[in-house]
Amino acid sequence: MLGDLNKRELLDLIENQVIGRLGCHTDGETYIVPVNYVYRDNAIYLHSGKGKKVDMMRANPKVCFQVDEIKDTFRWKSAILWGNSIELSSEERQQAMQGIIHRIMPLTNRPSEEPSHGIKPELHDNIIVFKIELTDISGKYETHDDY
Repeated sequence: MLGDLNKRELLDLIENQVIGRLGCHTDGETYIVPVNYVYRDNAIYLHSGKGKKVDMMRANPKVCFQVDEIKDTFRWKSAILWGNSIELSSEERQQAMQGIIHRIMPLTNRPSEEPSHGIKPELHDNIIVFKIELTDISGKYETHDDY
């Protein structure tokens, strides 16, 4: 059976995942890349080093974000989110980065060997943190009770 995820199912999906795909578009080019993220207060928070996605979000803050949970070909959930990216600074940047680290680190196999999400402390100032303020969200699912 195919269907639409309701609001609670969408939020559960987004809150329980840690990897999503960021879609950026500028100058006629679309770029999609997987990123670690944390969801909080109707926003997606993510971080990156300098590069293509950062350049594209700075040029065009309108982005798309996709999250899914796939059990197999016929049992999955997927959410598409749209919003505007905002580059964070100062205290808000630091809080977002800590939120990302605290969400992701318990999921690693070697947390004691990967402090600060594997980012060397001397490189923390080079990390760029974005907030995607969500403007729209939708989701679909497929399930089969006979499996």
